[in-house]
Amino acid sequence: MKKILILSANPKNTDKLRLDEEVREIQAALEQSKNRDQFQLITRWAVRVDDLQPILLDHTPQVVHFSGHGTGSYGLALENELGETQLVSSEALAGLFRLFKDEIECVFLNACYSEAQAKAIHQYVDCVLGMNKEIGDKAAIKFARGFYRALGSAKSYKESFEFGKNAIDLQSIPESSTPMLKHRSRRQPRKALTKSKSASPSEIEFKVGDSVTMATSHTTARVFISYRSQEPDRSLAQQFHKTLEAAGHQAFMAGESIRLGETWPQRIDAELKQCDYFLLLLSELSAVSEMVTEEVRRAKLWRDQRIDKRPIILPIRVNFPLNSPLNYDLRGYLQQIQQREWASPEDTPSLVREVLSVIGERGQWAINNEELLDLPVSTRFEDNPDYLPLPIASPELYREPGGAVPLSSGLYIERSPIETDCYQEIMQPGALIRIKAPRQMGKTSLMARILDHARSQGCETIPLSFQRADSKLFTDLDQFLRWFCEQIGRRLKRWHRLADYWQGYGSMDKCNAYLEECILEEIDHPIVLGLDEVDRVFPHREVADDFFGLLRSWYESARYGDASSELWEKLRLVVVHSTEVYVPLNINQSPFNVGKNVELPEFSPKQVQDLAQRYDLAGNSDLVAQIVALVGGHPYLNRKALYHLRRNDVTLEQLVLNAHTEAGIYIDHLRRHLLNLQQYPKLVEAMRQVVMKNRPVELDSEAAFKLESMGLVRLQRNDATVRSNLYRSYFQDHLQE
Repeated sequence: MKKILILSANPKNTDKLRLDEEVREIQAALEQSKNRDQFQLITRWAVRVDDLQPILLDHTPQVVHFSGHGTGSYGLALENELGETQLVSSEALAGLFRLFKDEIECVFLNACYSEAQAKAIHQYVDCVLGMNKEIGDKAAIKFARGFYRALGSAKSYKESFEFGKNAIDLQSIPESSTPMLKHRSRRQPRKALTKSKSASPSEIEFKVGDSVTMATSHTTARVFISYRSQEPDRSLAQQFHKTLEAAGHQAFMAGESIRLGETWPQRIDAELKQCDYFLLLLSELSAVSEMVTEEVRRAKLWRDQRIDKRPIILPIRVNFPLNSPLNYDLRGYLQQIQQREWASPEDTPSLVREVLSVIGERGQWAINNEELLDLPVSTRFEDNPDYLPLPIASPELYREPGGAVPLSSGLYIERSPIETDCYQEIMQPGALIRIKAPRQMGKTSLMARILDHARSQGCETIPLSFQRADSKLFTDLDQFLRWFCEQIGRRLKRWHRLADYWQGYGSMDKCNAYLEECILEEIDHPIVLGLDEVDRVFPHREVADDFFGLLRSWYESARYGDASSELWEKLRLVVVHSTEVYVPLNINQSPFNVGKNVELPEFSPKQVQDLAQRYDLAGNSDLVAQIVALVGGHPYLNRKALYHLRRNDVTLEQLVLNAHTEAGIYIDHLRRHLLNLQQYPKLVEAMRQVVMKNRPVELDSEAAFKLESMGLVRLQRNDATVRSNLYRSYFQDHLQE
């Protein structure tokens, strides 16, 4: 007989929950199951903190189910003697379940924001369910019913969890990603683990090469290992994987962990969502890998969203010195995170020791260098840390394409008359230029050249990447605008006066007053702000609407005149964002539509021919035609093809034949698109329709707009055609029904 103990608490000073309905549904699910005689259901209502130990001692259940309120890192809400809220911390709950770790098999926390408690309890209980954010009553009840119905039908805890999630989906409730599972199989320690004679009971001994190292194993963590499938990256990743598993942690390494037949995009995404640590093996090739960059982006995204601020990113540079430049995105994601270096196998033992120590102690590794804020910041564009593209090493043609094209590069292709028009526009009083396109189309490269031109004409130029803003700033207008003003003030050496202006109410008024009185009144020449990655603001409408309204008001003040129009004429703006930001949003147009709009087109065949000449590959008349037939005019994909051909890595025939396969040079780019596309079933179906037909396909307006925003299709009205043969071949293989 398996005992299921249900503990319910709904303090009278909290929102009313449908706990009685949840218990009835659980009871009904078990009674309808084929193994109902093997379960005993025990319920306790209005549970107080003092009740916990006695109830568990009296009943010794195998499953403990809590229904009630969760408060994230503050704990679960139980009741006190007055029936009001008394919080129980994650640490206290973990300590409680440690006392019953030999009896309790599963803990089910059906409460909002209970992930932190689930992770703490999972140190001692093999299976723990929780919620990574708020969950509605209906979804919570359906999930519980599905879970216990499966459990009563002899399914495992892990399988029952999946049944519970599916029960939510079947009701068309968009919350099936909210429940999370912390699970490990009950097993004996592996044979590779042997007690050390000098070790304490909480320590184990393991081999790293020829070295013996000690590591604590009192906690269990999930570690995602990001690496490139090359040497020495692969061997180093395998070393970490084996050692972490031997120490009792759950390590994910795509080459070792994804089984034949599994859908890798879903598995990758699931592992990134659940991992506690993201171990990044960063070599010269992985630093320009789209998939590695995408994994880092997603890890940072989940870290910003999760209450426990996980996963912690642990970067190790593999034969890739710290002074070697990173691409635009990676440098933004990894800013202010300490990085380690691996130069030879002799470095492996010490790095493994440090990683195991950090994980075993639930350490951070990453630090926020507050002292960096007090360092002088150069106002030169090319030296400014916000301008991430760096000079490329000689010979330029042998440098892997990635990120923006530096000012010093001879590989920048002008798309006339865009550059000339922008150079003229930025010199107009109060100018505002909006540059938008999918990723890797050259937006930041164009912004760099506009600012460089403005500087040559006597303007003060300030590049500002919104990647440098902490995610929490985008949820608070006052904090965000203060950060925005501070970045401008630091570059102009006027940031120390900001505190005088940031008092009282009205965030937008404070921002206006600071820029007008402290900046524009005191500087004689025009100021050009280059705002990159502003798409980070778009999802946060409470901040986005006011911020873009503020930019619009500055533009209109300069153009249409008011008492301070002469001051605002000095301020010019270049605003850059990726159109891919539209995909997860419930919008079908930019929330910001004033000023000069620049939508970057693909290269024409003539421009691809020009680029080929710069790579010294213009002798083959058929080369450009075949590349354009394969990838169209996509700037990055053309540069990548010419780079590999110039190095003689592949022949033209091999490049074209293998382009859409795992052996092709574009596999990282294609996998990134597939990974993103799989998040949206409606877009998957729309893309399937497009690639399976050789004629334009009429799509609904939202799907058509979002696929175009991703750069996957071309539109004529709502009729869509696939953007390149590369995409057609790849997605035909991977989107088959």
